[in-house]
Amino acid sequence: MRPQISFEFFPPRNVEGTFRLWDAVQVLAPLDPRFVSVTYGAGGTTRDLTRDVVATLHKHSGLATAAHLTCVDATRAETLAIAQDFAAAGVSDIVALRGDPPKGANGFEPHPDGFANSVELIEALADTGEFNIRVGAYPDIHPEAANAQADIDWLKRKLDAGASEALTQFFFEAETFLRFRDSCAKAGIDKQIIPGILPIENWKGARNFAQRCGTPIPTWVDDAFGKAARDGREDLLATAICTELCSELLDEGVENLHFYTLNRPELTRDVCFALGVTPKAKLENVA
Repeated sequence: MRPQISFEFFPPRNVEGTFRLWDAVQVLAPLDPRFVSVTYGAGGTTRDLTRDVVATLHKHSGLATAAHLTCVDATRAETLAIAQDFAAAGVSDIVALRGDPPKGANGFEPHPDGFANSVELIEALADTGEFNIRVGAYPDIHPEAANAQADIDWLKRKLDAGASEALTQFFFEAETFLRFRDSCAKAGIDKQIIPGILPIENWKGARNFAQRCGTPIPTWVDDAFGKAARDGREDLLATAICTELCSELLDEGVENLHFYTLNRPELTRDVCFALGVTPKAKLENVA
């Protein structure tokens, strides 16, 4: 069965990044994703760029485009004004997140006039009746969560507040997601939970990212990339590991996969090809 796929991009910070983003869209759009999403930087640092990129993608690419929206460093009025900008541009999909604290901060501190957490943001967006809302989920324990059950309880609150489905943080082994999915079902969560997949373009970078996110790194993965680096086979290993992970998930009834592309599309494309996801049409112009 051909899985349904979606892709995450991040907004460019310079001219070179702009070309890389549009190249990534050109490569992946023909795979007919359910939607693509565009992130915020930590602390909301790319808020304006996200808004501009989302509007451009929606207008020129023909892709269903979801905008990330966070609570960080903004009042309720400012956050909802950004949401209304998305709506005015025809964008009705939002990934609603609390957001990471600004660089150098010890932790998340709500703006005095802002949303205290993601549930409050989701409720406000849902009250408008204008958006399809997705949220984040954590198969491994979130660094700020007391335990795994606290993560699941919080996810249920977000979905009950008005979200339609959840996108997970990336993980390295299928069992991590399957165990989480089963626990969510036991907690009464019946909305779709989509696994987030990180194709590993650069192991050092992915390893650092995992450590910052609190994602456990299996010893076998670390060892395999160490050996592959010595043999010059990192790309081959990355494709094999990611394809096997996705195949195991599909064998267990997963129907949707969300890829974190890091605006580097080739490995994501190769994994999709291996899963039987082939181009349906060519995207002619996103400029």
